[in-house]
Amino acid sequence: MSRLRQRAVLTGCAVAALLALVGLFATGAGVDPHLWLGGLAVAFLVFLAVLDPWLHRRRAAGLATEQNLDAAAKALATALHLQWAEECTARKLTERGDLLDLHWTATELDVSDRPAAPSGHSDGVVGAFERQPHHRIVVIGEPGSGKSTVAMLLTIGLLDRYLDGAVPVLLPLSTWDPAVEDVRTWMTRRLYEDHPALRNTELYGSYAADLLVEQRRVFPILDGLDEIPDARRADAMERINRAFPVKSPLVITSRIDEFVDTVSRVGAVPGADVVELHPLDQEEVTAYLRAGADPVKAASWEPIFLHLRAEPDGHLAEVLSVPLMVWLASTVYGTGVGEPSELLDRTRFADHKAIEDHLVDSLVERVFGNVDTAYQAHASQAWPRDQARRWLGFLARQMRRQGVRELAWWDLRRSVGNVWLAVLGALAVGSIGGFGVGWLMAYAGTPKIAPLTGLIAGAVVAVAALTASGRTFRARTAKPRLGVWRSLVVTSGTIGTATGLAFGALYGLSAGLVVGLGLAVATALRFATASSAELTHPSSPQWTMSRDRVAVWTGSLVLGVVFGAAAAMVFGVNQTGMIGLGLSSGLLLGFALSVLHLRWWWFTVARIWLAARMNLPWELMVFLDDARKLGVLRQAGACYQFRHALVQDRLADKPLPRRIQLIPRATPSPR
Repeated sequence: MSRLRQRAVLTGCAVAALLALVGLFATGAGVDPHLWLGGLAVAFLVFLAVLDPWLHRRRAAGLATEQNLDAAAKALATALHLQWAEECTARKLTERGDLLDLHWTATELDVSDRPAAPSGHSDGVVGAFERQPHHRIVVIGEPGSGKSTVAMLLTIGLLDRYLDGAVPVLLPLSTWDPAVEDVRTWMTRRLYEDHPALRNTELYGSYAADLLVEQRRVFPILDGLDEIPDARRADAMERINRAFPVKSPLVITSRIDEFVDTVSRVGAVPGADVVELHPLDQEEVTAYLRAGADPVKAASWEPIFLHLRAEPDGHLAEVLSVPLMVWLASTVYGTGVGEPSELLDRTRFADHKAIEDHLVDSLVERVFGNVDTAYQAHASQAWPRDQARRWLGFLARQMRRQGVRELAWWDLRRSVGNVWLAVLGALAVGSIGGFGVGWLMAYAGTPKIAPLTGLIAGAVVAVAALTASGRTFRARTAKPRLGVWRSLVVTSGTIGTATGLAFGALYGLSAGLVVGLGLAVATALRFATASSAELTHPSSPQWTMSRDRVAVWTGSLVLGVVFGAAAAMVFGVNQTGMIGLGLSSGLLLGFALSVLHLRWWWFTVARIWLAARMNLPWELMVFLDDARKLGVLRQAGACYQFRHALVQDRLADKPLPRRIQLIPRATPSPR
């Protein structure tokens, strides 16, 4: 649904609900409720008929047309550009002093079927890609050498120049299991997860993401081939080669050893240049560390610089030749209280692994619990250092157990376990719904049966929740509506009329009118909010979560109005007090029914459970966003990642308090 029509429907629904309430409260002033509600119902259906997009979406409701896909590709390019530009700014890569000059040459390893590619620098990655005959490049390097940064800069650069053609989509290969799904199926699923508005069938047609991938209107920039388990990596590479033949644009990043091993088993990537990122030289390291230090701390780096010149092959020089470690050193010692000269202690740091572990550990130590650092990073607060370390360690261990490198908010449920989550969620939502029904019955003239009624209603809602828990997390696709069910007015009118007639036969004309009108409004709202019109909005964890929250509160309010009005008509005609009681009870029941099929509810249950056990903070999303601002996490679409796999692995390796180790561990469920 277009944004203008969507807002018009939402406004019309709100006005209809408000006028229904006004009419009910005014019954004591001589207003005939039958006439008022009947006229309002007719007026609302006429309003929907005027806005009904059916005639305008006959073609769009089927498979997406060329025009639909052109619009989807352009909007997707805009959304991706905003997303990665924002992430680039968050990582301070837009400021020249904060961007190390990564450079590469054609690898000397026998892993390519192409002649040697020219050398280049990070600021020339877009030109190197465009000069390559088939637009196919493999970037290899050691851990922390900047492969992901090069991939992101390439994505932003290509989106800067995007006018037409294929849209570059940066995707982490750690989220793909080649034994479970095809690479193009995985790409489609990720597009729908990160950009739910691709399900907007009016603007983009049905199966828009599927067709964008199938018709090669998007091409993948696949980051982290080495993150795929060794036993499946060769199969994954074969699948990628089949899905994206030599004339299809393709970018892959990988660690050197893993890529060499893969090529030895399945052969080179056809038609691709393979370039290798090189370690930083001493001049680049020195310039970067000086630029990142405040005037007071700048002099404290001089012993380090002297040591690097004296021992260019030493452990410290080896560590500080890696861009990730240089950034860590600058973050840890640039403005902190520690002295970088402690890195020269050969007793504490006997090898490069000890230095790396110290820098990663110090990152969390220095950025959390520091008011000045939090203020400079625009974080919401200075989180307690020990607690932040424990929370991040818990997340890192859970991600390792699940074998993932991305932290998706809707997958937090896996840290609780399916059985526990289903039971907790069902008990909570059943209690809310049952209390709402029992509360109403207790004051509606039937207090004796109120407990039994509430218990039965709660049990029904709980069973529905248990059933929904197994279906909520499956991948959703944009399916076309068929026949007249494409019509907003037909769908809303049919559901509202059928329910209103049934309810009216049981409880009278007024009750039937208000229930029928309420469900017609609810159906129209469902139509309006089912597909987001904001494809050009950059994807983020907060944005995707907000869509679920809007659906929850919209459904709660609508069902609250319907239930409240029906209660007034059935149990207390001309008694305004029953309307208020019905509204309150309806909000509770409406909330219980609205959350059943939404990921937000199950995330909330998991978050509260884990926070009560002190495994995670109560304000989890705020904490994760602050961790991103402080540089510990980074954002990739609708998910978070640790700044680097080395950071995640180090936090996962560090021992946690005993109460954290005793958390029940459940077998992860399939996505």
